[in-house]
Amino acid sequence: MEWQPDEQGLQQVLQLLKDSQSPNTATQRTVQQKLEQLNQFPDFNNYLIFVLTRLKSEDEPTRSLSGLILKNNVKAHYQNFPAAVADFIKQECLNNIGDPSPLIRATIGILITTIASKGELHTWPELLPQLCNLLNSEDYSTCEGSFGALQKICEDSSELLDSDALNRPLNIMIPKFLQFFKHCSPKIRSHAIACVNQFIISRAQALMDNIDTFIESLFALAADEDCEVRKNVCRALVMLLEVRIDRLIPHMHSIIQYMLQRTQDPDENVALEACEFWLTLAEQPICKEVLSGHLVQLIPILVNGMKYSEIDIILLKGDVEEDEAVPDSEQDIKPRFHKSRTVTLQHEGGEGEEGEDIDEEEDDDDTLSDWNLRKCSAAALDVLANVFRDDLLPHLLPLLKGLLFHPDWVIKESGILVLGAIAEGCMQGMVPYLPELIPHLIQCLCDKKALVRSIACWTLSRYAHWVVSQPPDSYLKPLMTELLKRILDGNKRVQEAACSAFATLEEEACTELVPYLSFILDTLVFAFGKYQHKNLLILYDAIGTLADSVGHHLNQSEYIQKLMPPLIQKWNELKDEDKDLFPLLECLSSVATALQSGFLPYCEPVYQRCVTLVQKTLAQAMMYNQQPDQYEAPDKDFMIVALDLLSGLAEGLGGHVEQLVARSNIMTLLFQCMQDTMPEVRQSSFALLGDLTKACFPHVKPCIVEFMPILGHNLNPEFISVCNNATWAIGEISMQMGAEMQPYVGLVLNNLVEIINRPNTPKTLLENTAITIGRLGYVCPQEVAPVLQQFIRPWCTSLRNIRDNEEKDSAFRGICVMIGVNPGGVVQDFIFFCDAVASWVSPKDDLRDMFYKILHGFKDQVGEENWQQFSEQFPPLLKERLSACYGCSAEITVAVGGRAGGLWRQI
Repeated sequence: MEWQPDEQGLQQVLQLLKDSQSPNTATQRTVQQKLEQLNQFPDFNNYLIFVLTRLKSEDEPTRSLSGLILKNNVKAHYQNFPAAVADFIKQECLNNIGDPSPLIRATIGILITTIASKGELHTWPELLPQLCNLLNSEDYSTCEGSFGALQKICEDSSELLDSDALNRPLNIMIPKFLQFFKHCSPKIRSHAIACVNQFIISRAQALMDNIDTFIESLFALAADEDCEVRKNVCRALVMLLEVRIDRLIPHMHSIIQYMLQRTQDPDENVALEACEFWLTLAEQPICKEVLSGHLVQLIPILVNGMKYSEIDIILLKGDVEEDEAVPDSEQDIKPRFHKSRTVTLQHEGGEGEEGEDIDEEEDDDDTLSDWNLRKCSAAALDVLANVFRDDLLPHLLPLLKGLLFHPDWVIKESGILVLGAIAEGCMQGMVPYLPELIPHLIQCLCDKKALVRSIACWTLSRYAHWVVSQPPDSYLKPLMTELLKRILDGNKRVQEAACSAFATLEEEACTELVPYLSFILDTLVFAFGKYQHKNLLILYDAIGTLADSVGHHLNQSEYIQKLMPPLIQKWNELKDEDKDLFPLLECLSSVATALQSGFLPYCEPVYQRCVTLVQKTLAQAMMYNQQPDQYEAPDKDFMIVALDLLSGLAEGLGGHVEQLVARSNIMTLLFQCMQDTMPEVRQSSFALLGDLTKACFPHVKPCIVEFMPILGHNLNPEFISVCNNATWAIGEISMQMGAEMQPYVGLVLNNLVEIINRPNTPKTLLENTAITIGRLGYVCPQEVAPVLQQFIRPWCTSLRNIRDNEEKDSAFRGICVMIGVNPGGVVQDFIFFCDAVASWVSPKDDLRDMFYKILHGFKDQVGEENWQQFSEQFPPLLKERLSACYGCSAEITVAVGGRAGGLWRQI
């Protein structure tokens, strides 16, 4: 017998649904408690589906809400539903998918896909055939409802639909969907394309088998009058460009013409989808070839798309000029994620490079966090500028002048954004115009419209590298003066843009800023008292970047007295649970490293609090692991940031940190952190271990026997940054341990050799691995030299671009000692060794002697004639360097590869 509701029970459920629509929080709480009570009754869910599908007398929002509560129950407890209840719900869904109300149909569709995603596609075999069958219904509502449900299933379960587990239903579904591209209803056409689109990126076989029909059907819909259909057509073409460009190339000219039209579509959603096409095309090797002839049309369209729309200006409160006194609402503040410390090396001709996972720079207007046509057009112009470089400028420069000096601020603002977007790709071609443009942009920093002032900040930051390369009085000084005024602007958006731009300028200018430090600090400290919550977090970043950029020049009592009191005041105001500690701790980490001994008066409370944060987080994690239902999982970012600040203290204070370490249990805590399940915690732990090894090794040494196996276990390049920091720490420990490192070489050497030979390993990791292998070989040559041949070539190529420094020095000493123990290990790759030696600008005298002996030793062994024979294949620059530095005649050039290998083997 079919289930029927009890009338009293039904009234109770309806009352609950009515109450849950009340805005009153107390009522909401009561509803929540009642829901939990009712969930104890197995057939409560039958009432919910009954209200959704059968109670046509009720209003639609109430019926839909009943379905959404049921959906949440399915998500949370479906496995506990009695079979009869589950069957009743499934049957009701299929019987009512054609409800006359679009809202009810959509709710039933959501419910169906939620049940399907709980593994029910396997145990509900009639679902897909029945939905596909219902597509043939003469009744529009039934056809549309079924398509809506199928679209949601395709979105949620696309992989499963293309697997053998379900006997590949796509083989039937995709041809079926393609038939509906010609349906008379635009809603149905749109559903059909959206369903097929789900399978493009995964290259589902059933779609690949029908690819030409699909593309022809898309072309047939190109001029469809319905904007949703046009949007899905554009989306399909963008994805096909990524996965089946071979099928689009024959039609590329027409597709580009079509996309030029659609990028100007009156419906912004269509224009946005079409604009994505240019972003994707820019990544394809054929971009230059197929797009060159169309730039003359495309560039003005993209530039036009970069204007703020009227709705943007309303959302951004573009007419509000002063809002600095208005407190931020909490939802304005994006969650910040701390980026764990990664140890990197300094390179020739540049600063230390960040790891390969550098964050993309902030967007210019991220308050409008929704991706929109303005952002997409600007991003497309940016990537195309990187493809076409200065060839873009003839199409752009004639437009730019009209934009930049336009009386309408909206157009002028878009011109400044254009100038910023092309900065990276067209920098060389722009250089002749910058002496005129930069002063104009600096003037725009004083514009009466806040949105013009803020975009001028961003664009100027994109040209900071050029500004810094000119005499400081020409542009740097005026730019810095105006940017500092904007940091104290009355508009919060401008403050934010100015602070971010100033941080970029700091990174570029580095010690050029030293003469202006007093003036800069006065401004940044004044901003402390002026800023609302959100911009305060960006201000910490600007101060931290300043400390990184000027380093020890900050260690003057005048500067310390300005900077430290407001920082310490904030530090004291914040509770241990407050996430605002993250940016403040990051900032203090940079300040401590820069101030060195100047940070001593502040170090004790800071150090203690960091240790407490680590301890608290570990304790919380332990309680959570033991009783997950009783305790909340801790936010481990607190621990990561604290570990990184401890690293900053160890690096800045050096030996002075010893007393702090002696009075704390940091080594015990570090032992636990190094084994944490979260990679970022391990990453920061190994950075701290390396810094403590350098600063106060006597406290680390007793723990080495326990630490080394953990370090060895973390030499796993799947976690690049963890592996990188573990590798670096092993190198630092080796230098302190000396010959006592011998028992541990076996734990790490094979992994290190494997990493240095691994293809596609990021440069930072290769360099640190090479340094550590060299250091291990320096202290334990007998253990490492036997495998010299397995790593010498990648070792040399990894270190040829590193600046002369202590780490490079110790690593090269190690390689020289190992060559002494096993000269045969370097023979076949001797040219690479010569090249690496030549990368030194000024090695210490005793290291230079080591190089000299090895080079001349080989020359003497093979004899003059053989040197002569192979010297011809040597790069001229290398001949010169070796001849000049090591007194070798040009003939010392050495053999590489095939023929030469044979000669060396005969030595």
